[in-house]
Amino acid sequence: MATGWVSTAEPTPARDDVAQYAAQDVAQYAAKRRALLSSRFPAETLVVPSGGLKVRANDTDYPFRPGSDFFWLTGCHEPDAVVILRPSPGGDHDAVLYVADRSDRSTPAFYTDRRYGELWVGPRAGVRETSAALEITCRPLDELAEALARLSPATTRVVRGQDEQVDRAVLRYTPAGREASTPAGTDRDTELAQVLSELRLVKDEHETALLEQAIAATVLGFSECVRELDHAMTLPNGERWLEGTFWRRARVDGNDVGYGSIVACGHHATILHWVRDDGPVRPGDLALLDMGVESRSLYTADITRTLPVNGHFSDVQRQVYDVVLAAQQAGIEAVRPGAQFLDPHRAAMRVIAEALHGWGLLPVSVEESLAEDPEAPNAGLHRRYTLHSTSHMLGLDVHDCAHARDEAYRDGPLTAGMVLTVEPGLYFQPNDITVPPELRGIGVRIEDDILVTTAGHRNLSAALPRARGELENWMARHRGT
Repeated sequence: MATGWVSTAEPTPARDDVAQYAAQDVAQYAAKRRALLSSRFPAETLVVPSGGLKVRANDTDYPFRPGSDFFWLTGCHEPDAVVILRPSPGGDHDAVLYVADRSDRSTPAFYTDRRYGELWVGPRAGVRETSAALEITCRPLDELAEALARLSPATTRVVRGQDEQVDRAVLRYTPAGREASTPAGTDRDTELAQVLSELRLVKDEHETALLEQAIAATVLGFSECVRELDHAMTLPNGERWLEGTFWRRARVDGNDVGYGSIVACGHHATILHWVRDDGPVRPGDLALLDMGVESRSLYTADITRTLPVNGHFSDVQRQVYDVVLAAQQAGIEAVRPGAQFLDPHRAAMRVIAEALHGWGLLPVSVEESLAEDPEAPNAGLHRRYTLHSTSHMLGLDVHDCAHARDEAYRDGPLTAGMVLTVEPGLYFQPNDITVPPELRGIGVRIEDDILVTTAGHRNLSAALPRARGELENWMARHRGT
């Protein structure tokens, strides 16, 4: 099996797009990020794994995606890889990326290893190729165990939960006299995860460009779904047809979808996380599409539009849609540097609470319902119909930077370079007798991806219409009607 093959010239490894873009500046963006992290943990060793393949069933795996913190620091897509940042005499850190070498014809794994062998799965980047592409020192993965064994838990921090072997090899540090299980706020490894999330809150210009690529592909995917509405209506599970239409665009222009697409038609739109996508697409209903393309560099879009299946909103649908649109616009206008992260939510909820009160659905005053003290009488009654918060951070993950401390994220100020969604919604459940029958079963959400700029904000997904008339005209153009 190892002989009888035509020799092939090995091409010079292509530079990774992260490194290629960074060559226009002083250093790679990934190297800059490692330097930022290094400055936060002087004299400590930092271990960040990519994660490994996960079994889907028997001998088949889920498609692999590296851990976001690992990718942010390296730009590497390979499974089982680990980057170790060791303190250097100069006060910063030296980075070494441990990565599996190629399973080519020089090794029996070429044909015996069904998971990694190149005869089975095709060529993958090895040590030499990865080092050249990412401009980082690389070592073979089989040297990792020895490297980890030399680390002292007292001076090492690990991103845990990504690689079981790494978690076992580097014990969690427990100071003498303290219980093994310590509060999250005092755990050294938890602090590393928090710092990584907080560093990722502010996107550099390269990250913003990658998000814009993902958003452009997402807008195209929405357009293609609109063109397929008529065919979807002929199927008993037309939601699946629309889901598949968008997934095809995600795979052509990106790595995958950034999260499970929500294609919710009719009363399914009132189910916040409707990902079964197995219902019909009926004329006269609304179709709530919450979808995002994940770019090949793993940055994801997250956009929602609620579309009238037959191309025009009914009077009652228009009533609900216009309130959600006004709430979203108020939320977007609240995005500016120095504002609190929750300010867009507060602005959007005020519009919705006032509308609900005007419709007679809010049995208390607007101020009572909007009270932020959860113990206040009647606080949050409007949430029966809104269900969720208005914003979350966006980037490498659809709910990005989830390990950041509240004071840096949820309770913190917005800063230029942050990207967040603004996505209010109204959901009237089909069996909710607190609302009039004509509203039951209507769900509307509108979501856009907003960049905080030094002057205020920029709607990165503005190419997809939001205003009702513009949306109806856009649908007509794409359906040829």
